[in-house]
Amino acid sequence: MSEIVLYTILTVTAVGVTAATILYFAAQKFKVFEDPRIDQVEEALPSANCGGCGYPGCRNFADACVKADNLDSLFCPVGGNETMAKVAKILGKEVAQQAPKVAVVKCNGQPKFRARINVYDGPISCTIEHMMGAGDTACQYGCLGGGECVEACKFDAIHMNPNTMLPEVIDELCTACGACVVACPRDIIELRTKNKKDRKIFVSCVSQDKGATTTKVCQVGCIGCSKCLKVCEYDAITIGNNLAFIDSDKCRLCRKCVDVCPTNSILEIGFPPRKLKKEDSGADINQSNA
Repeated sequence: MSEIVLYTILTVTAVGVTAATILYFAAQKFKVFEDPRIDQVEEALPSANCGGCGYPGCRNFADACVKADNLDSLFCPVGGNETMAKVAKILGKEVAQQAPKVAVVKCNGQPKFRARINVYDGPISCTIEHMMGAGDTACQYGCLGGGECVEACKFDAIHMNPNTMLPEVIDELCTACGACVVACPRDIIELRTKNKKDRKIFVSCVSQDKGATTTKVCQVGCIGCSKCLKVCEYDAITIGNNLAFIDSDKCRLCRKCVDVCPTNSILEIGFPPRKLKKEDSGADINQSNA
């Protein structure tokens, strides 16, 4: 009986050793070498895993940086230029600095400008509401107010304003990861160059309807009149599909386009209050005396 037990133990041991040997050589033959610099680059990243770099997670971005010939097309929006400088130093590569960006909501269709004519009783989802039609207003381009952009933001940088019923971006918290841009089914959120003191000028409308149609549904919609285009001295404005667009990289924040816009669809944010002209102040005094 003892011989049978001993024989069994020896057989099982031999089979185990043989299997382990086979697995060892198989692992050596088919093992995948991973560059140790991937760990170093990943450690230098902010670990946000937001996807703003275009890759699913910081690990995949680190892998792409190590394997790339150069870093020209690679950028971590959360870490910014400081983080990319660390990555470049680890890899012995050069990297060009990029201007910081910030998310901008291109819709000013507040209730006082865009009347609510419908009542939506479905699920609170911008995507579903967009697929069903124009939402609770007659504008088929404007913000639906469902807050999917808010849910998509991992940095608490965007909130819904209960008065305007529109999302508002907190520039100091925005990392330009682009999650809100992807989440919006109507493409009203855009990443624009972040200027000093968070000043920005942009067309707060994405409607492609003709002017008469636009003004019927929203008082502050862009009508594509080209007045802003004519006064811009920096070739920063283009008109297409009945809609003006201001290139944030070319714009010099002169605000001339703001002055001539007949529908006030061009917003100026972060600027000090404008000084009243003498004739304007005089008119105010005359009116008050009257």
